[in-house]
Amino acid sequence: MYSVRIEGDFSSAHNLRGYKGKCEDLHGHNWKVGVVVRKPKTDKTGMVMDFKLLKARLNAILDTLDHKHLNKIAYFKKVNPTSENIAKYLYDRMRARKVDVYSVTVWESDSSSATYYE
Repeated sequence: MYSVRIEGDFSSAHNLRGYKGKCEDLHGHNWKVGVVVRKPKTDKTGMVMDFKLLKARLNAILDTLDHKHLNKIAYFKKVNPTSENIAKYLYDRMRARKVDVYSVTVWESDSSSATYYE
């Protein structure tokens, strides 16, 4: 099995609904995102996926979140914008862009992250 991993980042604000504590108030993060694509074999050029193409697809999604209040984005009006749910959101959006993604990890700080995979 082969895997490739890229990273991206975005800055945004959110507040957690139904949470008792500081995070129920509006606050922001400089989010870091890691995307892993896995395949049992490489293509004819020896790649799992071209890094340039993978980064372009991720950045197109991250641009829609950058400098936004996540709670105001349609998806997060119904789904609480936790790190876990942001990871799933990005996973689903990458799949929709024809990326055979294995997992998405979202860091809200240097020491706290959440990963989504199926």
